[in-house]
Amino acid sequence: MDLNSASTVVLQVLTQATSQDTAVLKPAEEQLKQWETQPGFYSVLLNIFTNHTLDVNVRWLAVLYFKNGIDRYWRRVAPHALSEEEKTTLRAGLITNFNEPVNQIATQISVLIAKVARVDCPRQWPELIPTLLESVKVQDDLRQHRALLTFYHVTKTLASKRLAADRKLFYDLASGIYSFACSLWNHHTDTFLRQVCTGDEAAATNSLERTLLSLKVLRKLTVHGFVEPHWNVEVMGFLHAVFERLKQFLECSRTVRAENVCRDRLEKTIILFTKVLLDFLDQHPFSFIPLIQKSLEFAVTYVFTEAGEGIVFERFIVQCMNLIKMIVKNYAYKPSKNIEDSSPETLEAHKIKTAFFTYPTLMEICRRLVTHYFLLTKEELAMWEEDPEGFTVEETGGDSWKYSLRPCTEVLFIDIFHEYNQTLTPVLLEMVHNLQGSTNIEDTGAILIKDAVYNAVGLAAYELFDSVDFDQWFKNQLLAELQVSHNRYKPIRRRVIWLIGQWISVKFKSDLRPMLYEAIRNLLQDQDLVVRIETARTLNLYFFLNDYLPVDDFEFRSDQFLPFLESMFTLLFQLLQEVNQCDTKMHVLHVLSCVIERVNMQIRPYVGCLVQYLPLLWKQSEEHNMLRCAILTTLIHLVQGLGADSKNLYPFLLPIIQLSTDVSQPPHVYLLEDGLELWLVTLENSPCLTPELLRIFQNMSSLLELSSENLKNCFKIINAYIFLSSSEFLQTYAAGLCRSFCELLKDITTEGQVQVLKVVENVLKVNPVLGPQMFQPLLPSVLRGIIDGERYPVVMSTYLGIMGRVLLQNASFFSLLLSQVACELGQEMDQILGNMIEMWVDRMDNITQPERRKLSALALLSLLPSLN
Repeated sequence: MDLNSASTVVLQVLTQATSQDTAVLKPAEEQLKQWETQPGFYSVLLNIFTNHTLDVNVRWLAVLYFKNGIDRYWRRVAPHALSEEEKTTLRAGLITNFNEPVNQIATQISVLIAKVARVDCPRQWPELIPTLLESVKVQDDLRQHRALLTFYHVTKTLASKRLAADRKLFYDLASGIYSFACSLWNHHTDTFLRQVCTGDEAAATNSLERTLLSLKVLRKLTVHGFVEPHWNVEVMGFLHAVFERLKQFLECSRTVRAENVCRDRLEKTIILFTKVLLDFLDQHPFSFIPLIQKSLEFAVTYVFTEAGEGIVFERFIVQCMNLIKMIVKNYAYKPSKNIEDSSPETLEAHKIKTAFFTYPTLMEICRRLVTHYFLLTKEELAMWEEDPEGFTVEETGGDSWKYSLRPCTEVLFIDIFHEYNQTLTPVLLEMVHNLQGSTNIEDTGAILIKDAVYNAVGLAAYELFDSVDFDQWFKNQLLAELQVSHNRYKPIRRRVIWLIGQWISVKFKSDLRPMLYEAIRNLLQDQDLVVRIETARTLNLYFFLNDYLPVDDFEFRSDQFLPFLESMFTLLFQLLQEVNQCDTKMHVLHVLSCVIERVNMQIRPYVGCLVQYLPLLWKQSEEHNMLRCAILTTLIHLVQGLGADSKNLYPFLLPIIQLSTDVSQPPHVYLLEDGLELWLVTLENSPCLTPELLRIFQNMSSLLELSSENLKNCFKIINAYIFLSSSEFLQTYAAGLCRSFCELLKDITTEGQVQVLKVVENVLKVNPVLGPQMFQPLLPSVLRGIIDGERYPVVMSTYLGIMGRVLLQNASFFSLLLSQVACELGQEMDQILGNMIEMWVDRMDNITQPERRKLSALALLSLLPSLN
C-alpha cells in the first residue's frame, strides 16, 4: 500500500466508518477489514492518528484499528503478520513525539505501545525504555505527562508476563530503572505538596497526576520486579517512605475542599499507597516482615483512635482494615504446632504480632469495631425507611467485603476474634452483660448499641460455643426482645431473629423449636417489612442447616412444625406478593420451596394460592432468569408434594418445561438443569401419558446432541417415558431415539455407554416383541461386544442382560441377529453361537445383580431344547 496515494483513501473510509448512517458505515467497515492484512495499512493509520489537525473521531477510530491489528498481526507467527521492515518503521513512529492533546487518544496510544512492548521489548525494541526515561524528564508539561502515561502502561504490561525468561528480563529492567523511578516519584510528590501549601490548585492538580502515574510505575516495579526485595535498600526505603507520604497526603486532605477537582485524585493517590502495601504483603509476605510493626501502628492509629477523625474516608478505612486482616490471617506468620518446624522468619513475624496485639490494644479494637463501626448509620436508617427491600439487599452484599465498609468491619472482627478469642471473649461477654433486659425505646443510641453488640455475638457464634448458654439466653432474654412491638424497637427484633439464625447451627436444643416457630410466625406478621424479610431469611437458613448438618439435635421433626404450617405458608405467600425486588422474591420462594419439601403431601390443602400466583410471577420474571430458576425449584417441590394431582398444573407446567429444555431458546443456558429435573419429577408423578407430555419429548434429540453433564437426567427422563407408556412413546420416538443413540455411542464415556444400554434393556423389558425391532441397529454391536470379550465388566454385564432378554423373549429375532452378525464377520452361525456361549459362561461372574444372573441362566438354559 503506497502511503501517499493510500492516506487520502483510508482517511475517507475512516470518516465514513464514523457515520451514524448504517448504509455508509457498513461498507466502510467491510473495506477496513479487507485492508487489515495489506502491507502499509498500519503505517497509514499511524500517520492519521498522529495528525492532530484531523477530526478527533477519525483519529480515535484509527488508533483502535491499529491496536486491534497489533493483537492479530504483530507476532511473527501470526497469519498475515506484518513485515519486520514495517514494524521497525512503526516502532520508531510511535515514540517520536509524546504530544497527543486528547486524553482518551493518548491513553489508547500508550496502551498500544505497551502491547508492542509486550512482544518486542527489549530484544527488538531496546530504545523504548531509554526514550521513555528521557522523555519524562522534559520540561514541557504535555510531553512529560504523555511519556509518563506510556511509561506506566509499558511497565504494567511487562510486569504481567509470567514466563521465566520474561520474569528475568523484567527483574533486570526493574533493577536498572528503580532508582530513577523513585527519584521521579519523590520529585513530583514534593512539587505537589509544595504547590498545595501555596494554594496553586491548577499546578497542584497537574503535579498530583504525575505523582499518581509515577507511583503506579513504582507499584509494579516494587511488587513484581524483585525476587527477594527485602535485600534491596532502595525498595525497602521506598516502602518505609510510603507511611510518611501517606501521613502527609492525609494531612493535605484536610485543606483540600471536597468539591475541589483535586480531591478525587488525592483520595485515589492515598488508596494507591495502601495498594502498594497490600500487594507487597500478598506477593512477598517474608519481605514484608520489617514493615509489620509500622503497618499495624499506622492502620490502628488512623482507624481505631481519634487521630483519624476528620481526615479518613471510607475506602481508606477499608484498605487499612484489609491490611490488618491480611497480617493477622497470613499463614506465613503462623508458627507450626511444633515450633522447631517453623522458619526463623515466621517466628519473627509472630513475635512482632504478639508484641503489638496486647490486651489493651485488642480490647480497644474490639470495642471500636462494635460500638463505632457496627452501628447503623443515619444513611442506613434512612434507607431502611425509604427503601426497605434495598436495605436488606445492601445488608447481604455477598463477597463485597474488600470494597464496602460494613462487610469489611465484620470480616475483620471475625478474623481478630478467631485469632485472639481467649482475650476477646470476656470483653464481648461483658458488653452483652451490660445490655441485659429490654432497652428504653426512647433511647435510639442504646438501641443501636444493642443491635451492634448482638451483631458481634452472632458473628462470633462458633468462638463463643463454650462461653454462652444460648438456650437459656433465648428463653430468658431474646424471646422477650422479640415481643416488644414498638416501631422504634424494630432494629432489635430484626437483629435478634438474625442472631438466632447464626446460633441455630452452633447450639440450639430441638425441644425449643416450637417456641422458635411461634416467634417466626409472629415476626412474619410484623409491621416492618425488613423484619419480615429477615425472618424469612432465618427460616431459610434453618432449613438449609437442617439439610447439611448431620446432628441428631438438628433432625427436622414435622410434628413440631405442622401446627404452624398453614399460618406460616400463608404469611410467606403474602410476603412473596408484597416484595418487588428479584433477589428478595428468590429468597422467599426458596423458603416456600423448603416448607413444601419438608411436609410433602401435607402441603396440599394450602398451595392453591401459590399455584394461582406462579403463572403471573413467571410472566413478570421474563427478564430475570435467576428468579425463573427459583420458580422451577418451587415447582419441583410442588409437583412432588401434589403427586398425581400435579396433573392439574399441566397447562402452566408443560410450557415451562418446553421452554426450559429447548436448546434453541436463549434462556435454556440458565434454566436447563432445573427444567430437566422438573420434567423428570413431572413424569414420575404423572398418572398417565398425555399428548402434551408426549409432545415435549421433541426437545430430547437436541439435548442428547449436547452430550453435557445433564445427560444422566436425560436418560432418566427417557426411562420414565418407557415405564409410563412404552408402546405409545416408542411408536412415536423409537426411530429417532435409536439414531441419537447410534451417534452417541461413537464418542461417549463408559458410564454414558452403560446408560444408553440400560435404556435399550428397559425397552426390551417392557416391550419384548417390538423392542428388538425398534432398536435393531444397536443390537449387532452388542452381540459382537460379547463375542469379542468386552473388557469393562459393567458394560459386559449390560450386554449380557440385553442379549439374555432377546434370547429368552424373542428367539426368532435372536436367530436373525445371529445370522446377520455371522454374515458381517464372514463366519458360520454355529461358530458365532459357540463363541458367544463360551464367552458368556466365562464372564458370568461379571454380572453382580441377582436379577441379571437369573436372566442369563434362563437364557442359556433356553438353548438346550434346540436341535443344534
